[in-house]
Amino acid sequence: MSINIDRPDLSSVAPDVVAYIEALEAQISQSQSPKTAIKAEAVPEPSEPPTTINVITFNTDNVAKRTPRHFYTRQRRGGMGVFDLDTPEEKPPKIVITADLEGTLLLFSNFGRAFRMAVAELTETAVHAKGQSFAHLFPFRPHEKIVAALRADANEYVVLVSQRGWVRRIRANYLGRNMIAGTTFHDVKEGGYLVSACWTAGNGDLFIATQQGKGIRFSESQVPSRGCLGMRVYVEDRAVAVTAVTQDSGVFLATDNGKGTIRLMSGFSANKAPGAGGKVAIKTDNLIGATAVTEDNDLFLISKTGKMIRFTAGEIPPKEGVVQGVNCMALRNDVVTAVAST
Repeated sequence: MSINIDRPDLSSVAPDVVAYIEALEAQISQSQSPKTAIKAEAVPEPSEPPTTINVITFNTDNVAKRTPRHFYTRQRRGGMGVFDLDTPEEKPPKIVITADLEGTLLLFSNFGRAFRMAVAELTETAVHAKGQSFAHLFPFRPHEKIVAALRADANEYVVLVSQRGWVRRIRANYLGRNMIAGTTFHDVKEGGYLVSACWTAGNGDLFIATQQGKGIRFSESQVPSRGCLGMRVYVEDRAVAVTAVTQDSGVFLATDNGKGTIRLMSGFSANKAPGAGGKVAIKTDNLIGATAVTEDNDLFLISKTGKMIRFTAGEIPPKEGVVQGVNCMALRNDVVTAVAST
């Protein structure tokens, strides 16, 4: 027997209660329609006019997919998200990036090698899809995997950071169209495997964050051409992200348990030089990403099981001090593995 119950008016209910109710509704809907049964012809409701900007996700096995951004509906912060990259849990999503269909991606591997790939080389798929391997496009070495992706030719310098905090700054012309695929820009003997990359304008600061929530900020002009130790990372910790900032920037810090905060650089003083041990940026044991944002940016979080949520950065209260963060994504036996901003 079916029972029809009309949804009551929630306009006078507190926003956090409404968000909780919507999360439960999404969970019930997904339990009634397993992700394996999603029909290919079921097109999501667009949340913006059709655009050539694509959301591109990569897993840890060099498999990627791209889908037009307008098919990802904006949710309230703290929602359940939708299933995106269909990938085994032992090969979780690792990178999320937005890029124009006519653009090119600049990819960096854990060995510090760089590759260029046209966005159009990836076949467009539905929101929920398996993606495709792109390993055949490049001369990858055994155990080599992509750990960072940027829109190509976007600024003056690219900054790389390794798991032990080694940082290097590279002029954009070395990464242009004439670059030989697989050119090496980082020696794993200096600071271990590469973990993150970002574009910079050349005259700002760098913010490096570690898995245990530590951070350091310093002027990028102090990084020599051959690189240097950007942050002293303790043995039990590792660097996870680098992003370009200024005094007026806010940095979104995302943790594996679905929480996040925007840390204002006005409350995070810059060091006089790189190479120090850093200080606490957010209270966490497992920071998974950091990216500079404005309140108008959209944020994308993706989890180990391939769920993705999109919401605006303006929903997160910016903080000058150390906090644990607010709920950004509802998780159930899952963890967040990657973050990106538009």
